[in-house]
Order: sequence, then C-alpha cells, then structure tokens
Amino acid sequence: MAKILLDCDTGIDDALMLLYLASLVRSGEAELVAVGTVHGNVDPHSGALNTLRVLELAGIGGVGVPVAAGAGRPMAQDVHYAVDWHGRDGLGETNLPAPRGAPTGEPAAAQLVRLARAHPGELTLLATGPLTNLGAALLLDPELPALLREVIVMGGAFDHPGNITTHAEANIWHDPEAADLVFAADWPVVLVPLDATHPTAVGDAWLDELAGHDSDAARFATRVLEFYVDAYTPTLKRRGAVVHDALAAMLIMEPGLAEYVERPVRVELRGELTRGATVWDARSLPADDHRRPVRVAVGGDVAGFQNRLLASVVSL
Repeated sequence: MAKILLDCDTGIDDALMLLYLASLVRSGEAELVAVGTVHGNVDPHSGALNTLRVLELAGIGGVGVPVAAGAGRPMAQDVHYAVDWHGRDGLGETNLPAPRGAPTGEPAAAQLVRLARAHPGELTLLATGPLTNLGAALLLDPELPALLREVIVMGGAFDHPGNITTHAEANIWHDPEAADLVFAADWPVVLVPLDATHPTAVGDAWLDELAGHDSDAARFATRVLEFYVDAYTPTLKRRGAVVHDALAAMLIMEPGLAEYVERPVRVELRGELTRGATVWDARSLPADDHRRPVRVAVGGDVAGFQNRLLASVVSL
C-alpha cells in the first residue's frame, strides 16, 4: 500500500486530486498519512480549510488525516495568489461552509520532518504547490532525503510555454529558491511539468459525463470546475480545463501512464525574463551537471488518465 504525504495549495485542481486520492484511501489502495498546505493558489490557512472540506466531502475527513498549514510566503520574493484561476476562496467562489475539522497547529515543514523520521523509507511525498515547505524541511533536517521513498512534484515547463510567465510554470515561479533546493537534494524526484499535464486537458464530453452523475462528489466537482473552465477556455480555445495535480498523484500508483526522460534540473533564479524557469541540458553530450537526475514526465496516456480520474470522482 502506498503511504502518501501530501503538500498542496488547495485550489480547484488540487480538490480534484484530493477526490482521486480519497478514492484510493477508501478502496484500500493507499494511505493518506497527512497533508501540509502552502501559499500558492490561496494562503495556507485557506488551503488547509479547503483540504478539510474536500476530505470530509469524500468521506475520509476525521479518520486520522492531519492537515497542517505551512509557509505563508516564498523564501525570497513577494507572495502571489491565483485568484483569477481559482477564485478568492480557492474553490471557484463557491463559499462553502466551514469544515468540521481544523488544522493541527503544527507547521507543515515540521510535520513533514517528523513523519519522515517516524516512517523512514516508507513515505511518498507528493507536492502539488510551491515548494517552500519542502525547501524549509530540507533546511530543518539535512538527512531528510534519505528518509523518503520518493518525491513527486507537479511543476515546471521545458518544451512547453510557462503558465505564469513566458518561461515559468506557476508552482516553481512562486518560490524558485525552494524549488532549486528540492532539485539539488539527493532524493529520487519525479517531476510532472506542463509538458505532461497540458495534453491531458478535459473537454466537453468529459465535463458533461461528470455533470451527469448525482453523487455529492460529482456535484461538487462539477460546481468548482465551472469557474476553472471559464478561466481556462480562452487559453485552450475550447471548453475545458487542465487538472494538473491529479496527473502527478496518479503517477504514484500507475507510473506507466507517463513517458519519461532523466536529466538534472535547475531553476533560473536571476533572469529578468526567465526567473522561475526550469532548465535541463537536452544536448546529446555527456552531462556536466553532477546533480542527481530527475525523472521528468514528458507525455503519456491521456485517455487513461481522463478515464481513471472520472471513475475515481464518481465512485465516491
């Protein structure tokens, strides 16, 4: 059974990912050990409340999944929220009632270190927001890379345009310094960039099929996706949306859904036009970079992803 420690910034695509993870928990395929939240789509406290809302809706709230709020700002720049994409509340201006549960009060980075030490070699760390909590945890405990089974990161862009600047993807751009710490650490990292997530955009048929189901989870997903689809449609030039984070979660359970290349990854920290861009050496020459190579998803089974995501949501 996969033991997953999640670090996220719960907006709309995070919410769909949480429904997917909840379906795994309820089927006995995975354990969601804990969740930490970070600045990004919303502030970390709002993200923690959104996480609790979704877990409770999915029937796994209050069953031993602690949610800890984490870093409220990046390491070396101003904070920025994705209000245009996720709404002021992070869930498409749905303004849902407060959750029954509450954040634990433990900082997310401290929770990460504590749980990694309690379960050495067992945890898969899934990060679908800015990487500030991970960077802080690395600074708190230099031995952390030896304690985690694997790190899965949704972020970056290589042969795909950025989605917050011309070259940078949002999660990496929100805290480039923390991201570079993560890619420099000696742990196994799978990176799921826009190159892999954008081709999986769901469209009319998928959205209409979701809307045709009458479960609480399907109604919730349909409702929050309305805002997200409105934001995405001008970019995609068709009705649809990219559920980035769910693909990263799915690759924990089914890595064969993607195709990969392995290369060291760095983050541009100083470029006036390229700060936050992820950089790899795509030349055929032997690599001069001595960092541990990152396994980068570059494509995969789009229909397989879409079918699995839909099935997981409607199963709740």
